[in-house]
Amino acid sequence: MEILLAIVTGLLYGAGLFMMLRRSMVKLIIGLILLGNGANILIFLLGRIAKGKPPIIPADAKVLTDIYADPVPQALILTAIVISFGLQSFAIVLFKRVYQTIHTDDLDTVNTIDDDL
Repeated sequence: MEILLAIVTGLLYGAGLFMMLRRSMVKLIIGLILLGNGANILIFLLGRIAKGKPPIIPADAKVLTDIYADPVPQALILTAIVISFGLQSFAIVLFKRVYQTIHTDDLDTVNTIDDDL
């Protein structure tokens, strides 16, 4: 299972970078989404896949004795999902405004200084 997820992570990173290098703003957003999903799967893989109980220590014990799932990668993934959603939302609004201004989504035609405005 870990090998399959590692391959999927590599494919998501590769596809995300490929889409980000295209000239269209829409493809850039899709690349950001794919790269974010690849990062989430990478964090999931770094935490190791383990089937176990939640890490709750009973009242009569001092340490965990059973196999338990590590909650830190799950918390990091939730944080990464929120951050990537905010980044994607900002990029969509920004690119929509750029498209309304210059009437194209080609990144090569976007200039930082425009004398016509």
